[in-house]
Amino acid sequence: MVAEVLAALRPAPGGRYVDGTIGGAGHAAAILAASSPTGWLWGCDRDGAAIEAARSRLAGFAGRFELRQANFAELAEWVPPESCDGVLLDLGISSPQLDEAGRGFSFQLDGPLDMRMDQRQAETAARWVNEAGVEELARLFWELGGERRARQLARVIARERERRRFATTRQLADLIERWAPRGGRKAHPATRVFQALRMAVNDEIGSLQQGLAKALRVLKPGGRLVVITFHSLEDRLVKEFGRARARDYSFPGTVDVPALRAPRAPELRWVNRKAIRTSAAEAAANPRSRSAQLRVLEKLGGTNDADLEQNSR
Repeated sequence: MVAEVLAALRPAPGGRYVDGTIGGAGHAAAILAASSPTGWLWGCDRDGAAIEAARSRLAGFAGRFELRQANFAELAEWVPPESCDGVLLDLGISSPQLDEAGRGFSFQLDGPLDMRMDQRQAETAARWVNEAGVEELARLFWELGGERRARQLARVIARERERRRFATTRQLADLIERWAPRGGRKAHPATRVFQALRMAVNDEIGSLQQGLAKALRVLKPGGRLVVITFHSLEDRLVKEFGRARARDYSFPGTVDVPALRAPRAPELRWVNRKAIRTSAAEAAANPRSRSAQLRVLEKLGGTNDADLEQNSR
């Protein structure tokens, strides 16, 4: 969604931008080109291989960017507050990660049951599958994967691991397919489980909650936050964040009781009320992009650091 990202961010010479999920640097290169000759970009990714690929791709923009291997939830630790004209978060997994069997993200390729975006961390999918309790696995498959038969599947996995530990993606995917045959359905029955495991291993929900708050902190008034999501759970979190920050009132606790509302200045506004979807042409050229949704928020004024800290926890 390069064209849509550029339309939302409106990069210009002298602008300062963040790509918090730089991946192969396709978006980053477009932002730097559009903001030539003086635009600047901070880029990060949890994947060290992505950082190296990005550094190579952006070589022609030398002196106009800084890259770090880091989680976008840490943005405010190295990007100055209220310094950015735009922040981009392109969530989910990248094609290079999915296509490399050794990373263990794909149920279509046989590799170690890994799924770490940052390979410096200890937590892996194998740890979850082999050591988590049945109830913990069931909760994971339901909450992060939307797997309807989460509890039954968790029990099947628990019985199987008593016989032998899970070590590879194929071993887990084959078990799930034997238990729930595809029966002509297009989607592989392991799709939701692999999504849930990946999200748990990389704490993607926690990172997104913190990352949205930190992105707001580094944006200057008038700056834009652009987020691309690929499934409903991510999209719901972005919508909830935007709605809360776009309100002109606050309320104590977690329940909005009209009688307890207190007026306040909103911090964000929606640039587009509805999500921008992938074009038919892009979806045809890149089927993995077909579920992408892009949302755009614009910062209105100063932020309250105490509020941001509370939201990022």
